Amino acid sequence: MGMGEHDEVPPRFRTPADYLDAASALHTDMQTFLHLARCPYPFVWQAMASNPRTPVDVLADLSSKRDSAWNDGLLLRLLAEHPNADREVLLRVMAEIEARLLSSTTRPYAAVLALATRQELQPDELHHLAALPGASARMRTGLRRRLAERTPRKQ
Repeated sequence: MGMGEHDEVPPRFRTPADYLDAASALHTDMQTFLHLARCPYPFVWQAMASNPRTPVDVLADLSSKRDSAWNDGLLLRLLAEHPNADREVLLRVMAEIEARLLSSTTRPYAAVLALATRQELQPDELHHLAALPGASARMRTGLRRRLAERTPRKQ
């Protein structure tokens, strides 16, 4: 196999709508998901982050994608809510959120609140987000409330 053969666009991906259809489909295979994760369309990344069949490896790749403040915030929230997101993916999402709150350039508050509901993360791991420069009073209140509403983990 020659170099780059795996990177070729499959014939069925002729338009952005083709990418979106595959990213949303419940029958998409792993190779296609990996191909879609490399595409330049943020709406395709978001569709994969909404697809309950997206594998955890692809979710991890999506956690570092960048487009715009609004698209990035939505993607981070979708990843934080994804049923296949494991602790590693959630920690990557938290690191991305932390970087944004430290730079005060974006406000991924919905993603913070989504992370607060995840049992894979301990409340102590999330509390520091409230102290970062980009955290608003409303986000801090929402974070405290969501963490307080969580049911304790069974040991």
